[in-house]
Amino acid sequence: MSTDAPRSRNPLSGAVAGNGAVTIVIAGPPTAKGRPRMTRKGFAYTPAATRKYEAHGRLAAQQAMDGRPPITAPVRAQIIVDLPVPTSWSTKRRDAALRGDIRPTSRPDTDNYIKAALDSINAIVIADDCLVVELTTVKQYASVPQLKIMIEPLAALAAQEKG
Repeated sequence: MSTDAPRSRNPLSGAVAGNGAVTIVIAGPPTAKGRPRMTRKGFAYTPAATRKYEAHGRLAAQQAMDGRPPITAPVRAQIIVDLPVPTSWSTKRRDAALRGDIRPTSRPDTDNYIKAALDSINAIVIADDCLVVELTTVKQYASVPQLKIMIEPLAALAAQEKG
């Protein structure tokens, strides 16, 4: 028997809800989008750590989509960046960070995590990242570092159709 909503093969990497919403979990410490680097000959390239993290994110996105085509409607995206608590911190300070009393305000900036997340799911979960019309991001400490992306299609039409 089949169900109406397809399920992800790997429950840790993503899930599909009945309303078309998709959750992608990129396990491991989140990596922010790095600045483009230049060679001496003037060629621009993306740093290796960023390329590796985005490839890991694309794999999680493919598993979450389970063969479905990308979403082509405007979407709401919620990104949760769970960072590891520094190991040098005391138990008291660590507990406060896990409760949310201490928040990560250090670099990298939240927008660089957003760029890495959206680049990872582009053309896999959503047809183009320009379809993200509502965006919420939380950067917090957690015992399990990961980056979670929740995509929910909206009941709206795109202003321009890509073609």
